[in-house]
Amino acid sequence: MINRRQALKCLGYGTGQVLLNMLASQKATALVSSEKLRPQAKWGACVGEVTKNQAILWSKSDIPAQLKVIWSLDPDFKKFETLPYAQALPQHDCTARVAFHGLPAARRIYYRAHFENINQLGARSLPFFGEFNTADDQGTILKRIRFAWSGDSFGQGYGINPQIGGVKIYDAIREHAPDFFIHCGDRIYADQPLETIKSTPNGQRWFNLISEPVTKVAQSVDDFRGYYQYTLMDQATKNFYQVCPQLFAWDDHETKNDWFPGKSIDDGRYSINDCSVLAQNSKQAFFEYSPLSLSLIDQKKIYRKISYGPLLDVFMLDGRSYRGTNDRDAQESVEYTDKQAFLGETQLNWLIEELVHSQAVWKVLVFPQPISLLIGTNEDDFDGIGNHSLAPAGRELEILKLLSSLYLANIKNIVSLSADVHYAAAYEFIPDQAQLKRFFPFWEFIAGPINAATLSAKAVDHTFGATQRYLSVKNLKGSHSPLEGLQFYGLCEIDPESKGLTVSLHNLYGEQLYQVTLDQQP
Repeated sequence: MINRRQALKCLGYGTGQVLLNMLASQKATALVSSEKLRPQAKWGACVGEVTKNQAILWSKSDIPAQLKVIWSLDPDFKKFETLPYAQALPQHDCTARVAFHGLPAARRIYYRAHFENINQLGARSLPFFGEFNTADDQGTILKRIRFAWSGDSFGQGYGINPQIGGVKIYDAIREHAPDFFIHCGDRIYADQPLETIKSTPNGQRWFNLISEPVTKVAQSVDDFRGYYQYTLMDQATKNFYQVCPQLFAWDDHETKNDWFPGKSIDDGRYSINDCSVLAQNSKQAFFEYSPLSLSLIDQKKIYRKISYGPLLDVFMLDGRSYRGTNDRDAQESVEYTDKQAFLGETQLNWLIEELVHSQAVWKVLVFPQPISLLIGTNEDDFDGIGNHSLAPAGRELEILKLLSSLYLANIKNIVSLSADVHYAAAYEFIPDQAQLKRFFPFWEFIAGPINAATLSAKAVDHTFGATQRYLSVKNLKGSHSPLEGLQFYGLCEIDPESKGLTVSLHNLYGEQLYQVTLDQQP
């Protein structure tokens, strides 16, 4: 009987046929009369929302099937627990998720799963394997926490390039063995179709693996599903998901560039011009292709808190679903209404309350867009949080309320992580250099893209005293292809003894570009 190590070795190098042959030698095919009845699980699996005793496993079948999962503390599964099966049905594109409950804290968990044809019991997919770490608990000896983040995948016409091994940055991140990875948003570029060959700005040629759905803009639910399926045609992505849990946020390109609820688009490629309708379709596909709990999906909520033990709480934020318009008048107003919203009142109040009651040493806020920068397609389009006014205005009024509330409640050790702008940077927010003085200093770190164009630096917004400490694209102008190696990710590590948080920024090859250690503030 083959063991998990052999199977992982086969799958990790993309040689699923080797595993098939090994299973065939053990008469695995005797269970069914026809290979055509077997579900296919070629999209792999992904674990997310891991805490000290829970996790969610996601996968997809090609036909209606049951997802069956066992887990063990033993990589060879000499003893294991069986989870209740989940159904992968056509109304959700044959995606399914299984919840782990009652896991032991601070342990490595190994799982083995397969799909079984609903209409032909015994007709099973090839098994697939994975592993992940659970978080610490108060009663356990605290261990080092390491996690990574980035964002922006398959943008500006750069899809999966088989000539360079696909999304190579995931191979570099995997070498750090992070406990989990945060995708800050723009997991797909549903508004930027791909072509087989793309000419790069410096005269090179980029070759894309292509599927039919990504050759046109996404409008229907099926269109958006096709874009998510495309990301899982990349073996490096599936290898990474196999050993590292994922936390997914979303931003604009999952739907349409710079969208906000109610926005009407004038684009000849679209028959649906209402961004709210596009976003509804996009969000359904986002939920179907993410390892999220059913309660979040039922509430149609992307924002959430993940408690990763006594040292860390992660707050995944949604900067699209509840925002106001991007126009200049709204974003330069000093009066807060729904038009000035970024998180929206409900989400903002939830965030403040959760931060005030958090017992974790470090509170990491995952913003889909940076606080520190001016972001927009032109001088009348304020797509980001910042604006040209030094005094807090527009969406900055939410940041003002957030920082003021944390100051009054004496909440410290806040860090913001983001992507969106397609480069890496670090900013320290210093009260003495801000228009608003009554807040505790904090840092924001930016890293991306994962697989997209690298862009020139945005102007810094100084309303809250943002001071640049690092910039990866100094003197860089225009757009640059991933072939130039300017793809970036960040790494965070919390020391269990000192409680210090070390943040580093890295390039495509894993080389460290910048590092700073933040001490715990009492």
